[in-house]
Amino acid sequence: MGKFQVISHPLIQHKLSILRRTTTSTKDFRELVNEIAMLMGYEVLRDLPLEDVEIETPITKTVQKQIAGKKLAIVPILRAGIGMVDGLLSLVPAAKVGHIGMYRDEETLQPVEYLVKLPEDIDQRHILVVDPMLATGGSAILAVDSLKKRGASNIKFVALVSAPEGVKALQDAHPDIDIFTAALDEKLNDKGYIVPGLGDAGARLFGTKWSPLAIS
Repeated sequence: MGKFQVISHPLIQHKLSILRRTTTSTKDFRELVNEIAMLMGYEVLRDLPLEDVEIETPITKTVQKQIAGKKLAIVPILRAGIGMVDGLLSLVPAAKVGHIGMYRDEETLQPVEYLVKLPEDIDQRHILVVDPMLATGGSAILAVDSLKKRGASNIKFVALVSAPEGVKALQDAHPDIDIFTAALDEKLNDKGYIVPGLGDAGARLFGTKWSPLAIS
């Protein structure tokens, strides 16, 4: 079973509290999502392998550490996942970025994939799938399915707020992946929203009206 971790750093919890508030503006919401993603990145990337490298300081030559040549990819689930990308790129600017887009079917209410744009060597990369919300787990499962179909195997899922139902669904479908979240909330309500949650992340990020058929 992959690792499940709630990253409970005080700075993350403080910023998440502001993010949840109904009074938080679109500008502040966008900045907070970016900042929280960056702070989470320190923990999510903790196991990056290191290698020795010889460098020269102004004083002498010395052997120090650098990140080994592992290729990284950040894959946001559109559209809300886009808000987390820049924060992670500020830590690993050489990472490639892919995109997976989905919409919700009007009859089944299940996510349907409409866009997949990934680096050609995605099967060789360590992948961070990012989405602010892990609610039912449907879009997360479909995104990981899509990546695995293309040969990807080293996958981590990163969310800001998660529901227990979504975590369980993703673990049941893909027990090999690690899941990181800034908060594990109480439950889903009868409309599939996380309680207490933070509302529709995509609508709040981009200042648009919420649609019940949209996947943020």
